[in-house]
Amino acid sequence: MTINQILSSTEHRTRPIPAERWKFYQEWNHAIFLHWPVDYDELKPFVPNDLQIDCYDGKAWVSLVAFTMEKIRPRYFPAFPPLSDFDEINIRTYVKKDGKNGVYFLSIEGGTRLSCLVAKSISELPYRYSKITRTAAFYYSKNGQYGDKLHLQYEVGDTIETKTQLDKWLTERYALFQESGTSINEFEIHHTEWPLLDIHIKELEINYPRFNALLRNHPAKLHYSTGVQVIAWDKKSSEISTS
Repeated sequence: MTINQILSSTEHRTRPIPAERWKFYQEWNHAIFLHWPVDYDELKPFVPNDLQIDCYDGKAWVSLVAFTMEKIRPRYFPAFPPLSDFDEINIRTYVKKDGKNGVYFLSIEGGTRLSCLVAKSISELPYRYSKITRTAAFYYSKNGQYGDKLHLQYEVGDTIETKTQLDKWLTERYALFQESGTSINEFEIHHTEWPLLDIHIKELEINYPRFNALLRNHPAKLHYSTGVQVIAWDKKSSEISTS
């Protein structure tokens, strides 16, 4: 799909795409979504006060998303695979700021050291390196610094023809908010609607000591997606309130 075709596909969005010129292109491919409803009070310490936790039917959610980042590049420049292609895991929750809904990352891991350094320096997102191995049916990650581990064996199922409102609420997010020093950075993104498939978990081990209170038990919802092509805009920063 061309960039213009992606930008023209907006019927699934709840707000217009930004009027400014986009800055980055990237692809989020072969994505595994694991979702947990969580206790609001347990989640609150992880989220900056300037962001409102977004809830579905009164319940907060946290998701672990494991995928392969590919072809990330600035506008007018080609992708450079040694930097632009790497496996990624993020743990995210759902937030609002000034009435706009989006996601907030509790953790971001990348499978290539140099890619993590470059992504962190450009975006100020909290990328860190973890050893990641994946195949078509296996995803493994280990981070010695934090003691984090993900071991997942899975089988992809059929296409989800009729998505629930919760399916869309958990996946169709077009803004990212992240704390950086004295500011909240906001990133607008756009892509076509996620194609979702069922996924069957054969083995699952998750151990993130900082987040084990949130990632308890088996995920309540699961999704798999072949992926989306993503357009991203430059970050906008707003000062963190001191009140």
